[in-house]
Amino acid sequence: MSLFLYNSCTAHRYTFTVKEVPYKKLCSTKKILTVNGKFPGETLKVYKGDTIYVNVRNRASENITMHWHGVEQPRNPWSDGPEYITQCPIRPGSDFLYEVIFSIEDTTVWWHAHSSWTRATVHGLIFVYPRLPKSLPFPKSDHEVPLILGEWWKRNVTEVVELFRRTRGDPNVSDALTINGHPGFLYPCSKSDTYELTVKKGKSYRIRMVNAAMNLILFFAIAKHSLTVVSADGHYTKPLNATYITISPGQTLDLLLHANQNPKRTYYMAARAYHSNPVINFNNSTTIGILRYTSSTSASSKRYPNLPYYNDTSAAFAFFTNITSLYSGQAPVKISRRIISTVSINLLTCPNDSCEGPNGSRLAASMNNISFVTPSHVDILKAYYYHIKGVYGTRFPAFPPLVFNFTAEDQPLFLQTPRLATEVKVIKYGEPLEIVLQGTSLVGGGIDHPMHLHGFSFYVVGVGFGNFNVTQDPLNYNLNDPPYRNTVTVPRNGWVAIRFVADNPGVWFMHCHFDRHLSWGMNVVFIVKNGRGLNQQILPPPPDLPPCY
Repeated sequence: MSLFLYNSCTAHRYTFTVKEVPYKKLCSTKKILTVNGKFPGETLKVYKGDTIYVNVRNRASENITMHWHGVEQPRNPWSDGPEYITQCPIRPGSDFLYEVIFSIEDTTVWWHAHSSWTRATVHGLIFVYPRLPKSLPFPKSDHEVPLILGEWWKRNVTEVVELFRRTRGDPNVSDALTINGHPGFLYPCSKSDTYELTVKKGKSYRIRMVNAAMNLILFFAIAKHSLTVVSADGHYTKPLNATYITISPGQTLDLLLHANQNPKRTYYMAARAYHSNPVINFNNSTTIGILRYTSSTSASSKRYPNLPYYNDTSAAFAFFTNITSLYSGQAPVKISRRIISTVSINLLTCPNDSCEGPNGSRLAASMNNISFVTPSHVDILKAYYYHIKGVYGTRFPAFPPLVFNFTAEDQPLFLQTPRLATEVKVIKYGEPLEIVLQGTSLVGGGIDHPMHLHGFSFYVVGVGFGNFNVTQDPLNYNLNDPPYRNTVTVPRNGWVAIRFVADNPGVWFMHCHFDRHLSWGMNVVFIVKNGRGLNQQILPPPPDLPPCY
């Protein structure tokens, strides 16, 4: 029977029909983009090393692409998904068949739309299971629980995007946080729209979690229950017991929950923002879910969890930095080069101070003072593969072009203006790289940045506050068991250092996973050149790639 189940689960084909469906939340109804009419979207289940095919049928009124977040897609950037980076969009009425190649992913990753802000409602989890006879390196749970943290706007998300792009200011913050699409009873008209998890005393539960919020790092906890982290971003970790967790947009966690408390009581779970800069507006509300034992009643006493205060940076990064890889000795010890890039919020002037950013300016964002301009007629992958000139440049600097005290309280105004350009960084196949991401205090004093790299996972070998010291800080790197992730949080006015071997040829996007920062240009593209061997070269393009116009 086990062999039959194993064989029957290795070939997967899915159909994703993207369409608009009315949903009612927070006292009002609006149409949202969905996959197959579901919000959140369905969970895909695969075995390690599988290849699946997902036919995306766009039956909505706007463009769409789909990204398989945390799936490295070896040699296959054609199905990676970011709009005008690796493909032109799937236009209304069109289809595209994604080939999703799993390789080293072990646990939980996810999928989401990757055009404009469509991922706000178009997303879902991917459960990866070990291939038999491999087993899990932690106790098998009795049940699995998908748990998606998100945001909800009462307005149509397209209108939110159009408004801030027109005014050039900060986008309106969301109206609610959600757990599996449910705001919870603290919000208006939401008593019956509260997520409930029913558990049985003595049983164990594996929570597979993603932060699918658009612009918020989140704290999460369950009253009176500790959680054991066993995986982050699709890769095993050493077990870490925690009374709360911190999770950035794009990150996934696997958490073991033991139902070991008084079963006569009811326990709340809660999520709210971690936000290090109160000058910047944010949603400071709390979403509540219910953990209910099978023997509890509605009259049971209720317990609320203790969450860190919204600006508790030490709590947020204590959690991040306590996560370590299950395995030792995997991170590159020697590197061929170090790329250092600032990540900044910036300002651009507007005619007659007509924009709604500070002092009538336009808000922007940058890496190494370049605010990335996304192509609008042909994607970068196609331009690279077919040698189409004029789409991008190759002069992304390996070092900040302007060197200053990146984290000083007061910065000269001229530092706030970035260069608008479409610049990429070309990398040789097989290079062991280090990338240092340095936060800055430009425009409002800085904020944290969850940075995601497509096509790779990487080792987070160092993190610190203040300015990166190229002589001293590498002496304190963790090169033994650093966490292996695909999304890392750069602390406000601090830095992170990551390492990986560039052994996946293709065009790969790196960007802030706060979508407002992505929209403003906090992005770069890495082009990893082909190696010499046949298995070190980009796969040929699929025949049904969406056309560019």
